[in-house]
Amino acid sequence: MSAESISRQLLESAGITINGPNKGDIKVNNPALYKRVLGGGSLALGESYMDGWWDCDRLDQFFDKVLRAKLDQKVVNNKRLMLTLLAAKLINMQNKVRAWKTADHYNTGNFLYQKMLGKSMTYSCGYWKKAKNLDQAQEDKLDLVCRKLHLKPGMKVLDIGCGWGSFAKHAATKYKVKVVGITISEEQAKFARESCKGLPVDIVVQDYRDTQGTFDRVVSIGMAEHVGYKNLRTYLQKVASVLKDDGLFLYHSIGALKGTLLTDAWIRKYIFPNASLPSMAQVGRASEGLLIIEDWHNFGQDYDTTLMEWHKNFVKHWPEIKKSGNYDDRFFRMWTYYLRTCAGMFRSRQNNMLYQGVFSKDGFPGRYEAVR
Repeated sequence: MSAESISRQLLESAGITINGPNKGDIKVNNPALYKRVLGGGSLALGESYMDGWWDCDRLDQFFDKVLRAKLDQKVVNNKRLMLTLLAAKLINMQNKVRAWKTADHYNTGNFLYQKMLGKSMTYSCGYWKKAKNLDQAQEDKLDLVCRKLHLKPGMKVLDIGCGWGSFAKHAATKYKVKVVGITISEEQAKFARESCKGLPVDIVVQDYRDTQGTFDRVVSIGMAEHVGYKNLRTYLQKVASVLKDDGLFLYHSIGALKGTLLTDAWIRKYIFPNASLPSMAQVGRASEGLLIIEDWHNFGQDYDTTLMEWHKNFVKHWPEIKKSGNYDDRFFRMWTYYLRTCAGMFRSRQNNMLYQGVFSKDGFPGRYEAVR
């Protein structure tokens, strides 16, 4: 059976027709696509899209169907995958030297992120329980975090992976707390310092493992994806070591249903180097004897909506973004693939979730009231 015939059968089992009429169908521009993807898996699929070998009006719908049909488990380059997994087992892919490679993604250009993320400059899942637009969803998420942490004026808060300072600004402004934010991105730090000017906020460029001090609260939003399974225990040990005995820690991260060593090959190569998505079980094991879980909240469906809004902003402002830096049409295809495929991943609910957990060090005094 030819590579094309195999591909057609696989896609049809997921409700996808090659050169079909539906927006989730794909249009093949190069017949060599079939052999390339069957031999190279998800990495080849993404790279062939970047190369213009195929198109799809709604990549999010395509990947929702692909993942629900579990086609990703049927098309795997086993030799390449096994070598990659072996390397992940033998090497700490997120050690203190390799961790700084992650900053490349966040140093892509503040103008790009300003146009894509909206006024909050929050690069993590919004909270769409009541929100009608992206800015409100991000505002509601930041406030949800603050309420879960039971913030009070004068508290000292550590923000691990502070991004462009959105949480620090929100918490310092509305809850009158002092915030120390850490990031490994110089571009993020510059923006955050300017955004938080005049507030009791200190932005530091450093690895989380080098953090010192004592804090009433610790928060980590969209950071644990870069920690790596080998370092989860170290990460939570650091949290416990700087958290006061009666303190709270809020953990916010994309998570996998099943623990993985590394994330998708294409995402790992082009978007988030060396990233891995921790499962609930991995986080639970890493926290044993260090922290007590008070609350666990999954709102992964909200990431689908967030990513689609980011893509809408990206397309709307693409002419300005393209002129602002070293961005070409291949970057446009890469970024579209990234945002739309991730939306489909969350929509399918086959692997990616969004977890918020609240931990105490020695048990929260009295009853911990979980908010939603």
